[in-house]
Amino acid sequence: MSEVSTEAAKRRTFAIISHPDAGKTTLTEKLLLYSGMVRTAGMVRGRKSGKKASSDWMAMEQERGISITASAMQFEYNDALINVLDTPGHQDFSEDTYRTLTAADSAIMVIDCSKGVEIQTRKLFEVCAMRKIPVLTFINKMDLHGRDPFELLAELEEVLGIETSARNWPIGTGKEFVGVADCETKDVYFFEKTSIGGAKIAECQILPLSQAKSKIPQALLTQLEDELSLIEGAGNRFSLEKFLAAKQTQVFFGSALTNFGLEPFFNSFVDTAPSPSARKAYTTIDHQPKMVELEEPFSGYVFKIQSNMDPKHRDSMAFLRICSGKFSRDQNIWHERLGKEIRVSRTHRMFAGERETIDLAFPGDIVGVINPGTFCIGDTVSEKGGFNFEPLPQFSPEVVARIRPKSVLRRKAFDKGLEQLSQEGAVQVLFPMDTVSTEPLIAAVGRLQFEVLQFRLNQDYNVETILEELPYTCGAWLEGDHTKFKSHSRSLITKDLKGKVAVLFRSEHEKQYTIDQNTELKFLTFTQ
Repeated sequence: MSEVSTEAAKRRTFAIISHPDAGKTTLTEKLLLYSGMVRTAGMVRGRKSGKKASSDWMAMEQERGISITASAMQFEYNDALINVLDTPGHQDFSEDTYRTLTAADSAIMVIDCSKGVEIQTRKLFEVCAMRKIPVLTFINKMDLHGRDPFELLAELEEVLGIETSARNWPIGTGKEFVGVADCETKDVYFFEKTSIGGAKIAECQILPLSQAKSKIPQALLTQLEDELSLIEGAGNRFSLEKFLAAKQTQVFFGSALTNFGLEPFFNSFVDTAPSPSARKAYTTIDHQPKMVELEEPFSGYVFKIQSNMDPKHRDSMAFLRICSGKFSRDQNIWHERLGKEIRVSRTHRMFAGERETIDLAFPGDIVGVINPGTFCIGDTVSEKGGFNFEPLPQFSPEVVARIRPKSVLRRKAFDKGLEQLSQEGAVQVLFPMDTVSTEPLIAAVGRLQFEVLQFRLNQDYNVETILEELPYTCGAWLEGDHTKFKSHSRSLITKDLKGKVAVLFRSEHEKQYTIDQNTELKFLTFTQ
């Protein structure tokens, strides 16, 4: 095998998806604990203890105990090199999550055992299914009262439309939860509770079921044997082929909080999750599809831009997914959108908000590149050029607001901050074209994005702002001579920072009616 193939085979690049509060970031934190990257796992809601989740590096994330922006981390675990993408669970940040999923080769789906498949989980799973991303399922919080495991498996199959294969099975639930049994080997994994919050690796004792019977209360033992027998007779056998084709999901049970069931889950993930493979792209000249193989010269694309990750630097970082070849620091690469060669001298390995300079990267790696305004989300870069990777999703806005600085003296800083945050894809910045107002409008998927925008303008640029929500709920790009646009009395024509024209509407019905009245113009959905 070549160096590129050998290195790519070691990589496991995956995203963790879930509904808010299912335990996604806690699971990420425990993976860092088991890999040796952190000595104690900072819980998401550990404000009283002063601990913060490593993947939640932004001040607002640490204050609220939620993930607001996707983060990337790389570390070693069991001879594999892990690239984990922790994504926001809140629906207001769906666009960031969806873009991040394009950089993943597989996904871990976290389910709350008491709530089952929730709305945001279903939406994120649909994206994985659409892109044929293999998914492993971790049913979390088994140390709390929850639903019947068979009921949860049935719901996964009915709601998500994917075959399930139980890899292990819980021994008891709630206060009686003591461990898990491997559905194939029948080995039993007993766990002992660690310190509060599971800040240390749980002690695990592995015994064959025949030797473990004396350690299990009789009622739980009878239930376990009956359920394992039922799974063996009527359950789905694990098929690696089906899993890699995104037609089957392995299901594991455990508790991320107490570390019950985590080690066998992580080990199985490393064994079965796919390493990087060829990626679909389109030729620049005639837009014909092509597959970019791992062995081809270097190529990659920007799926995320983040500003001011480190208060000491106050710079912009472009997150680059390496798709083929070997990437070297100080390498000259072709920027497809700009149509010119550029030199990349400052490259970093990411660990949430921290960074470390690296010299080499291979397919599957996520590399942070200092962005002096050169990169935009979706940019393709390569050694030889001539193609673009598949376009990234862009959503139609559902909330729109007018924003301005409280002090006119901070206008320059306000404009700079708004432009930089727009480049990140946090919000769309638009300017009205048919009104006398020059104040910018911001459009987003959810209102929480406005709060984050105002917080970051204040935190990163020292600009306090005034925000006024407007009654627009959807929009469309307009191609053609915008002066010929027959405006609905309540629609608003705008342009973005690049000069693209967009029309905002108050309802989907109004949008469709207006488009029908402008047949000579071309309207493009915000969603690609």
